[in-house]
Order: sequence, then C-alpha cells, then structure tokens
Amino acid sequence: MIPEFPDTKVALKGKKGLIVGIANDQSIAWGCAKAFRALGAELAVTYLNERAKKHVEPLAQALQASIFMPLDVMVEGQTERVFERIAADWGQLDFLLHSIAFSPKDALHGRVTDVDRDGFLKTMDVSCWSFMRMAHLAEPLMKRGGSIFTMTYYGSQMVVENYNVMGVAKAALEAAVRYIAAELGPKGIRVHAISPGPLATRAASGIPDFDELMDKAQSKAPSRSLVSIDDVGNATAFLALDGAKLITGGVLYIDGGYHIID
Repeated sequence: MIPEFPDTKVALKGKKGLIVGIANDQSIAWGCAKAFRALGAELAVTYLNERAKKHVEPLAQALQASIFMPLDVMVEGQTERVFERIAADWGQLDFLLHSIAFSPKDALHGRVTDVDRDGFLKTMDVSCWSFMRMAHLAEPLMKRGGSIFTMTYYGSQMVVENYNVMGVAKAALEAAVRYIAAELGPKGIRVHAISPGPLATRAASGIPDFDELMDKAQSKAPSRSLVSIDDVGNATAFLALDGAKLITGGVLYIDGGYHIID
C-alpha cells in the first residue's frame, strides 16, 4: 500500500504562533515568519516601539497577522499584555519565536572583564531572561504541545572577536534552552536554539568589524556561502512540524557548516 504524504503547503494550518523580533525586512524573524505563514500558520506579530511600527506594520499586513502589538521587554507589563491578548483571542499558542537581543554600546564594545553591572544586567535581561519569561507565559497556552525558538550564535561556544558580553549572554540562553526543554518536554513542548551564521541584520550592525566576520565565514564554511534569512526561516519552520516532534533541547546550526571548521 502506498503511504499518503501530508501536503507541506498546509503543514501548519490551524497552528498559531507568536513572532517577536521583526524590525524590518532584513530581520531573521521576518524570514522565519514568512516560512511559518507559507506553511499555513496564523501569526501574531510584535513591534518594539512607535518608531519601529512603520517598518513592521506593512510586514505584519503581508503576513495577515491577526494580532499586532507593541512589545518592549524592558517596559513593565508589555510582555504579559501580549500573552493575555493571545489567550483572549486564540485561547492557544502552538509556537513562539523569540528573536531579540540587546546590549548597551559600552558593554558590547568593551572587554567582558570590564563590563559594569548595569550593562551586564541589561544584556542578560533582554537577551536571556525575556526568553525565559516568554516560555513561562507560553506554557499554559500550549495545551496541545508546541515549539519555542530563540536565536543564538557561535560566539556562545567559542570566543569570537568583538562579540564580547553578548557571547556570555548567548551561552546563558543556550543553557536556558536545555533546562526549559527538559522541564516542558513531558507536555509535548519542544525548545530550540537556532544558530545562524553571520547575517547582515540591523542587530549585527552594532558589532565592530562585522563585515570581516562575514567574509571569514564565507571563505571558511564548507558550503562557501553565507546564510540568508530565508534559509534560517525554512529550517526553523521545519522544527515546528509534527515530523520534528522528537527533536528538542539542542542548537541547530544554519551556517553552511562554518561551526565545524577550526
């Protein structure tokens, strides 16, 4: 008997997901959102503030996002209000994409040894704790299981020049992924850290000599190519499918194999 294969174009139909981190059409979160939507998912999209809204709103409209709200994780109560709205409108959540990070300029551009307490706490608050908080809020909405994603980078494992304190934050983020995956796994909730190769995003523009980092990645990666936001989106969306239900707690490198090269 010939098996029946699911129509991949609607593989996420009926699924509802929250996308946090779209800043513009170069954002990794935008690449992921497009991939989720192409598979039939219904999306909620957030934007950082009024200044960012004009860039994000047309993208949310293109995605036909049914929920569009501000979310600055450093503003008291905004994170909770987004999840309250999802609970009220949808009553469920099937996947969550956390694609935000921040470090004050002085902290990011200086040595880890010299980072002051305020810079460290702000870096960890936005880049790591906000993910933990969102996982906490998503858990009761993922009644049928689900997937939680966050974005990391190779600088969490190896010293990457100029990545500095963000490497420390990403290491903590990856540890959080492992612990949360273990805690939520019995409920059918999978947790993933996605580690793209260097991408020319707005966030990356804050890292000194980033162009040199991209050139090095392209010349040394086995694929001899740079990753795109669509490459990241397609791989991330795969992990939200039922076929990936037994994959959790790890780091998925989407970097042309660069991470295996000395």
